[in-house]
Amino acid sequence: MHPVLRSLVEQGGGVLTRRAAVQVVPPWVPAHADRVGQLRRVLPGVYVDAAVVPAAAHPAGGSTFPLLDVAHRIRAALAWAQGRAALGSHTALDAWGVRGQPAGEPVCLNVVAGSGLRPRAHLKIHHREGLALEPPQVLSRDGCPVVRLERALVDAWPLLPEPDRPAPVIRAVNDRLTTPQRIASALAAVPRLTGRAQLRTLLDRLAAGCRSPLEIWGHDHVFTGPGMPAFLRQARIVVGRRTMYLDVYAERERVNVELDGATTHGDPRQREIDLRRDAPARHRRHPGGAVRPPPPDPRTRPGPPRGTGDPRHPRMDRRPVTGAPHPRSRWCDLPDAGHPPHVGRARDGPGGTAGTGCGR
Repeated sequence: MHPVLRSLVEQGGGVLTRRAAVQVVPPWVPAHADRVGQLRRVLPGVYVDAAVVPAAAHPAGGSTFPLLDVAHRIRAALAWAQGRAALGSHTALDAWGVRGQPAGEPVCLNVVAGSGLRPRAHLKIHHREGLALEPPQVLSRDGCPVVRLERALVDAWPLLPEPDRPAPVIRAVNDRLTTPQRIASALAAVPRLTGRAQLRTLLDRLAAGCRSPLEIWGHDHVFTGPGMPAFLRQARIVVGRRTMYLDVYAERERVNVELDGATTHGDPRQREIDLRRDAPARHRRHPGGAVRPPPPDPRTRPGPPRGTGDPRHPRMDRRPVTGAPHPRSRWCDLPDAGHPPHVGRARDGPGGTAGTGCGR
């Protein structure tokens, strides 16, 4: 390949436009590179290095654009738009890091209405009235123009498979990239969105403090109704320099229920990390009062001799390190409570149902 052309391709991350090339080399240079197979034309006026196209995917005819990986398709699409577009919808979610875009999904661009850009194979174009390709409507992520996260979440909602819709919204809120209130403001600007009621319900649950599908299920089916105490969701506690949040906390009863599920803590190693994380909270002051240190963990050291008669040291059975801890190893005594609270973790394993893990 011509050395100047090679330099331009490397600067563009494997993508080259004819407009940029003819400014420094004669027009026949990129045309020759395309003819001999050094470059591949993927969009009008846009070429990619032939090395980024899979070796087994060099058809004699047809488009090469769908054969590229997601990163090169995004670069090629933005180069083709020539500054008239920003990443939108599910492609913007990939740029924001809340959902990876599968290879089979088309790249989605948001463009100003009347720009003249038209959709192509594996390339969707969304014309938006009043779109300004500058802050605050469009921001830069890794050098690419991207619509705001809140608008991307709303636009992608009806395009994603129904079971996959809540995950990006929940992750964006959990990662503190946005808030339910900001997403609701973006939703208000799209009154005819498909699935609007379901998204509105999800935002209400997130605003109430739910942070996972299991917590939402518990909110709707377990921790509401007659006879239930007043629960605090995502109750904040500070342990040294660390800040922790309790999923569902009954302040008067001094009971905390963690709703993580088997998908999060089904692995024994993750369970060990979880127990180490909870240990400081059981030694420090909870929102409802001071908590005395719990008995020793039977998986790491032998428990007290049986029959000691000491109520502070209930009998504990030996358990393998890879097994689940004895339920009573999670009890903590409060000096001013008639019954010790239980800090339990609900699990949603296959074939089972989530439980509070609480008991007296």
